[in-house]
Amino acid sequence: MTDVDAGGGGRLALAVLAQYRMATTEQMHLVIASGVRIEQTRRRLAKLRSEGLVDRITLPRAGRTRVWFPTQYGVQVAGEWPELRERRPPKTASDPTAVRLRAGHQLTVTETALAFLQDARRRGELCRPLDWIPEVYHPIGGGEAVIPDALLYYRSGSQNGGDGWSMLRAFVEVDRATMGPERLAAKIGAYARLHNYVPAAPPGRRRPAFDQEPPREEWRRHYPLFPRVLFVLDGTGPTGIETRISALHAAARDLTPSGFLRDVTVLAAPLVDLLRDGPAAPVWRPVQTPDRRVGWMHSRQS
Repeated sequence: MTDVDAGGGGRLALAVLAQYRMATTEQMHLVIASGVRIEQTRRRLAKLRSEGLVDRITLPRAGRTRVWFPTQYGVQVAGEWPELRERRPPKTASDPTAVRLRAGHQLTVTETALAFLQDARRRGELCRPLDWIPEVYHPIGGGEAVIPDALLYYRSGSQNGGDGWSMLRAFVEVDRATMGPERLAAKIGAYARLHNYVPAAPPGRRRPAFDQEPPREEWRRHYPLFPRVLFVLDGTGPTGIETRISALHAAARDLTPSGFLRDVTVLAAPLVDLLRDGPAAPVWRPVQTPDRRVGWMHSRQS
């Protein structure tokens, strides 16, 4: 296999592209190497391309933006590394036409990741590039699954440790107004199903008589607490944002008896506000009380 700059920036660049699916040159630079000149990132990506690990397309828009994506070979190489070995292999679009058709949504997801990464750096908190994991599969029975646009790991508080830090997790849904408000709001119900889903025993298999522990929800195998749910809204003006938040609020009202929203923080915010003020700023609106403004680290108890 190709020696991808063992332990260096080339390896991180390929790992990020394999995990994020695609990114522009500027996005890649800000994710992996914001402290150096962008020419260094361009050279690194060009080297990976010459090795057949990544490729690029040029979008027909002002500035002729270059979008980078991993090849199937690049995904295969990166998938053998310890930092990615436990991850579900991405359905990578390696055909330029397929990449172009998916670029709008996927680049917005990458831009959302960048908002959290840069905010963590400014605040002296810990969120590494590979702490943003797109499209993690969570079954909810009946052949259905919840697949958020991304799963975020974030450590708030000082990087030096101590008692003042906590590990946060969030499911992130990035909405570009390509679906109706009702379909977007229905995702709250899907997360409520995931919160309550207990997998059935396989047919023909019985629990041992000595096993007195009741079945547990599937998500508890992966998370000590159910991650908060963050809806990031883009692709529409203020009126469209309000319409979508109203739909989320209505869905939350319908779920009130279930108890899901007593345990799980669900927030919504416009992407433009995240990019302007940072995700930690009070730009998020709780779906139960959308007139409030809180930071994303807000919890139901605070």
